[in-house]
Amino acid sequence: MTKWVWLAAAAAAMLTGAPARAQVPEPIDAPWFAGIEVVRSGAARTDQLGGTVFDDRNRNGRLDAGERGIAGAKVSNGREVVKTGSDGRYTLPVRSDMSVFVIQPGGWRVPTNRNFVPQFAYTHKPAGSPRKMRFGGLQPTGPLPAAINFPLAPSKVAGDFNCAVLGDVQVYSGDEIGYARDSLVRELADRGGTPPACLFALGDLVGDDLGLIPRLAEVLGALKVPQWWVQGNHDYDSDADRDADSSDTWRRDYGPATYAFEIGDVLFIGLDNVSYPCGEADNRAGTRPFCVEYPRKSYNGRFTDDQMVFLANLIAATDPAKLIVLGHHIPLVGFDNRKEWAHQTQNAPEVHAMLHGRKALDLSGHSHTLENLAPGDSFEGWKAAVGVTAIPFRHVVAGAVAGDWWGGDYDVAGIPMSLQGDGSPRGYIDMRVRGTDYVLDYRAIDERPEKAMWLSVNTPAFRDWADKLLEWRNADRKTRSPVPPLSVQDLPDEKLLTPADLAAGSFLTANIWLGDTQTSATVSIDGGAPAPMTRTQEARGEASRNGPDYADPFALQRQLTVARTAIASGSGIAENQGFIQGRQERHPPAPPQPQGSVADHNSHLWRYRLPDTLAPGLHTATVSVRRPQGSPSRETLIFEVRTARPARTFRFDVWNGYEDGPRVAERSDARRPSAPSR
Repeated sequence: MTKWVWLAAAAAAMLTGAPARAQVPEPIDAPWFAGIEVVRSGAARTDQLGGTVFDDRNRNGRLDAGERGIAGAKVSNGREVVKTGSDGRYTLPVRSDMSVFVIQPGGWRVPTNRNFVPQFAYTHKPAGSPRKMRFGGLQPTGPLPAAINFPLAPSKVAGDFNCAVLGDVQVYSGDEIGYARDSLVRELADRGGTPPACLFALGDLVGDDLGLIPRLAEVLGALKVPQWWVQGNHDYDSDADRDADSSDTWRRDYGPATYAFEIGDVLFIGLDNVSYPCGEADNRAGTRPFCVEYPRKSYNGRFTDDQMVFLANLIAATDPAKLIVLGHHIPLVGFDNRKEWAHQTQNAPEVHAMLHGRKALDLSGHSHTLENLAPGDSFEGWKAAVGVTAIPFRHVVAGAVAGDWWGGDYDVAGIPMSLQGDGSPRGYIDMRVRGTDYVLDYRAIDERPEKAMWLSVNTPAFRDWADKLLEWRNADRKTRSPVPPLSVQDLPDEKLLTPADLAAGSFLTANIWLGDTQTSATVSIDGGAPAPMTRTQEARGEASRNGPDYADPFALQRQLTVARTAIASGSGIAENQGFIQGRQERHPPAPPQPQGSVADHNSHLWRYRLPDTLAPGLHTATVSVRRPQGSPSRETLIFEVRTARPARTFRFDVWNGYEDGPRVAERSDARRPSAPSR
C-alpha cells in the first residue's frame, strides 16, 4: 500500500467512521504475544478515561514514537460505546466497576497471551472484590490509570473464515480436562485445511472449580487459535453476594464478561446473561419470585440494564450491513427448557426488538442439547416464561463439547461417549462465513466430517423396552429396585424385523443433529422413489412430545444402560470405585444404570413408517437431508425382514445335539499320501 493510498483510506475513514486499513507488515499471520499498555504516570482524571487505539507496528504492545492511531475503532466501558478520532484517541466516562475494552475491528487483530487468549481489556475495580472468596476474586486495581492504549495489528482474515463454536466444555476435574484435550483439541488439531479464525466458547468452560481456568486455557491454546470465551452459570464465583461481584475471578483469569469483536463483516458480541445471585432486579415485574424467596442463592437468565444499554449503543454504532452474532450461555428461548423460566432469558423480547431489521444470529449453550430454531419457530412455554411467541431470526443451542457432562460408557478412544439429552454426540459447530452469509455444520468428534445424523428403527419391541426402563428411571430412587428391570441386552436387534413388527408400526428414524423446520429429509427404500420423512415436532407452538414414540432408538439404547457405573477395583482407593459426574457425591459400584439425560424427546427427529408389504430379505434405506444453512448429507441404513426372528445368541441346542466323534482311524493298508513338495 503506497503512502497516498493510505492517506486516501485514512481520509475515507474520517468521513465514514470506519477504521482505516493499515500497511501490512510481514509476516501477517505470525502469533503475536503482547498485552495492552496501561500508563500509570501522569495525571489521571476521576470522571473520564482516555487513551489511544494504535497500529502496533513493532508488536511490543506499547505506543511508540512513529506509531499511528487508528481512526474509527470502537471502545467501550461496558455501557457507552465511542469511536476513536482521526488520531486514534478516545475518551469514556468512568464507572466505579468496569471493564474497558477495544472492539477488534474487521481487518485487524488484538494481541493474545501465550495461550492465545485475546488481550484487549482493562479491569477497573479500585477496591477489588468486597470480601474474600473461594477462588480469590479480584485484587484491588487501584487508582484509575492516566491512559489505556490498545494495540492492534492487521489481520489476514478477510470475509471468508471459519469459527469453531463450542457449547459447554464443562470440565469439573483434572481428568475431564484430559477428556477435552484428547477429544476436541485433538480433533481440531488433526483437521485439515485452514485453521479456524476463532474459538467462540458459549459458557460453562469449567464446572464450578474456577481454579481449572488457567490449565483449560493452556490446553485449548494448543490449537493456536484466538479463544473468545463467554461466562456461564458454572463459571462464576458462587460465593459472591452480588451479581456485580460474581464474575471477579473470571475477569482476573480470563477477561471481561461483556465484550465484542469483529472478524471480516461479522460482529460477535459476547455477553454474560447469568444473573447470580438473582434478586429484586430480576423480580421487579413479579415474574421471578424464586430470585428472592429461595433459601439458597439461585440464578436467572437476564441481561443487566448496563448490558442492554451497551447492546443498543453498539448496534447503533455498527454498519447496518454487518452480520451480528450474539453469543451467551443461557438461551434466549429453547426447546429443551421451554418451561423453565430461569433457563431462558427474561428480556429476550427487548433484544429481539433491538435487532429488528438487522441480519442476526443467536448462539447459546447451557442445555447440553442441539437445537437449531429457524425464524418463525414457536414452542409452548415461551410466551409465559419470557414473553416470546415466535423468534424473528435463527437461534442455535450449540450442544456441548462435554456431551452429557462427560457421562456414559467409554468409547474406543477412552473418552466417555456422553450422548446428549437429544441423542446428539459430543462435538462442536463449524461456522463457515462468507461475507455476511454463513453455513452451520455440527462436527461430531471421532466421526467422519460429513456425518450429520443417527439412523435407527423404532420397533414395537423397542417401545416396550424403553417404556419399562423409563418408568423405572423416573421412579423414586429410595424405593425402586437398585437393579434396572431391563438392560440393553434385553433389546432385540432393532434392524431385524418380522411381518408382525411391520404391521404393529415400525419407523425408520433420523436424528438429524442440526436439523430445523426448514430441513428436507427424504428416504429411498431399495432405490425407489424418495418419500418424505415427518418431523416429530412442527415448532408451531406445540408442547414437547415425549416418550418412546418420539425417542431416538440409537441414542436411547446407549443412554439407558451405562456399565461404567459397575467398574470396581481392588486398589482400595475410594474415588476409583464406581462412577461420578461433576460435583455429585460418589456412589459405590452399582449395576449398570441410565445416564443423567436421555433422548426421550427431540426437536430434530424425523421418522418414516416402514411399509407392511416389505418382502423378507435384506433392504436398504437411504436418507437424504438438505438444510438451508448447512451442508447436504446422506446416509444409508441396512435392515432385514425375516418371517421369524432368529436366535440372538449361539445355538447351543443345535451344537450340543450332535457329537463330533473320534477321528476315523486310518486303515493299515491305506496308501499314505506323499508329503507335499516344496
